[in-house]
Amino acid sequence: MPTEVTQALPAVPPPIVAVVDDDPAVRSSLKFSLELEGFSVRAYGSATEFIEDRPVQAADCLVIDQRMPAMTGMELITKLRAQNISTPAILIVSQPNVAISARAAKIGVPVVEKPFLGNGLVEKIRHACRPDAD
Repeated sequence: MPTEVTQALPAVPPPIVAVVDDDPAVRSSLKFSLELEGFSVRAYGSATEFIEDRPVQAADCLVIDQRMPAMTGMELITKLRAQNISTPAILIVSQPNVAISARAAKIGVPVVEKPFLGNGLVEKIRHACRPDAD
């Protein structure tokens, strides 16, 4: 009886999600829950901290809080786009308003409201990491 040789397929690395939120509790909670969903997560406490970590391009998706000191989420996304960094981004907001929603929609950035209910955020991240999977 011949023995069968099986070749292991190369492991697909998990998508990398960069979370930028100045609230340590939200940041920690997002990191924990997204890692449970199978993502690799890098967490940052400010837009500046995120920008200074040069491997920005390595992330598959950005989850950015709108309300942060020094630089808002929309300002961060605008700055990244000006640097030709087109990594998909999701803006998270505590109190959505028409102006922010319209600005985000204009540049193709979905807005997710805090507190996060259901799997809405995770589904948007999965879609952003694999947009051709639809």
